[in-house]
Amino acid sequence: MSAELLYLFLTSILLALMWIPHIIGQVINYGPLRPEEYVALRDEPTHLWVKRANRAHVNLVEQFGAFAGLVVVAHLVGVSTELTAGAAAAFFWLRIIHAIVMIAGFKLFMARTLIFTAAWIALLVIAWEIAAAKLF
Repeated sequence: MSAELLYLFLTSILLALMWIPHIIGQVINYGPLRPEEYVALRDEPTHLWVKRANRAHVNLVEQFGAFAGLVVVAHLVGVSTELTAGAAAAFFWLRIIHAIVMIAGFKLFMARTLIFTAAWIALLVIAWEIAAAKLF
């Protein structure tokens, strides 16, 4: 398995687990869902860390499609370089750090935005390597 596919696999696992902190926070604060909440949804104010946990998960969902698509395309067209492997690893680790920073509410240095941007740049690196190898 290439490094890129390994990090796609690990990021998939991360994505599959990222909902857990939000649900734990909801249950700790308000208990399990009641039958009426399955229809009307839970509309109680919640602790900020619980909201941030949900947003961290949603944010990874939003970026995951591009990462998965690029890694799969790179694999299908046979592009695997030190840059694509490094970018895939960077994306995975940056997304873990992003989740920790976001859930913790760390606000100094615009860290969350910088980490997100670095992960986005990792996506651009993978895209560039594919384009450079197959389009130019």
